[in-house]
Formats: sequence, C-alpha cells, structure tokens
Amino acid sequence: MANAAADNDNNVALERGTEMRIFIFKSELRPDLRAFGGDLVGSQLPKQFSPWHAVGAIAPGQAPPHGLSRDVIEPAIKTQGFQLWRISKKEEV
Repeated sequence: MANAAADNDNNVALERGTEMRIFIFKSELRPDLRAFGGDLVGSQLPKQFSPWHAVGAIAPGQAPPHGLSRDVIEPAIKTQGFQLWRISKKEEV
C-alpha cells in the first residue's frame, strides 16, 4: 500500500513511461485560453492569465480533447509545468 501514493504521482509515472492524469483548466481572464496541468490546483499555471478554474481531467489511457497529443502535452507539463492551448469561439462551452 505504501506504493499507492507513488503510483498517483505524475513525476513517477513519467519516469516509468506511463501516462499521467492531466487536469484541464480555463482562464477567467482569457475565456478562449485553456491549460493542461499536472495537479488539480494548477499550481504551475501562468499567473498572468489567472484566475484559472479546473474544468476537467484526462485519466491515464484516455485521449486529450480536440485531437491534441499526449506526446506533446506530457513533456510540456514535466518541463514547464503546463501546456497552453486556445479554443475557437464556436468550441467554447
């Protein structure tokens, strides 16, 4: 059971080559701006676009929305702490 916490740690998952849980955020300042982050609170998201609101999550094994690639998102989260993306006005929810 001691490994249960480590199994949920995104950094450990990346080192083992498994997929991470990705959290999706929406910027209140820029409604078309979204971000992927590695934690539920978005602790590493860019402050200039805050406040950020969590709007979803992508479980390991699930595909990101809009055809975006985990192969791009996960390394960006590991190195920068986040990955930004914009949606078109017709896609906004």
